[in-house]
Amino acid sequence: MNATAAVIDALARAPRIIVPLVREVPAALLKRRPMPQRWSAHEQACHLAHVHGLFFSRLDQMLREPAPVITPYDPAMADPDDFLLHMDLDDALQAFESDRERLVDRIRALSEDDWRKRAEHGEYSHYSVFIMLRHVAFHDFLHAYRIEEIVLKKDWS
Repeated sequence: MNATAAVIDALARAPRIIVPLVREVPAALLKRRPMPQRWSAHEQACHLAHVHGLFFSRLDQMLREPAPVITPYDPAMADPDDFLLHMDLDDALQAFESDRERLVDRIRALSEDDWRKRAEHGEYSHYSVFIMLRHVAFHDFLHAYRIEEIVLKKDWS
């Protein structure tokens, strides 16, 4: 399996891992933050749904513009602290699944040249469609790991 196919596979499988994981979180813990300034399981899951729009926009920009410049996204700076807590979790999980299916369908149709298209990114030394989509896969599992930490947390002081 080549690297592009592996990224597509990871992106396609993520909802089948993440959504059941979120459903394991006891209701009493869903919106409980493990510590100040750390997101709850609810926030982690809603964030995954929320950022799909950002990645669709970046993909469009990178495929359309000859020299795209990507603006970094920092949720702490862009959104109010309680923004994700006010999102409906069921709606967010449904959106995550449907948007991910739409994203995977779209990227399966990309040419090899499309995957290599580059952009300037304010945080990274280099950036391409491939790097962005690999980043999305890593991002999924970073937040999944944070959710699992909450599910498994022993001591809630």
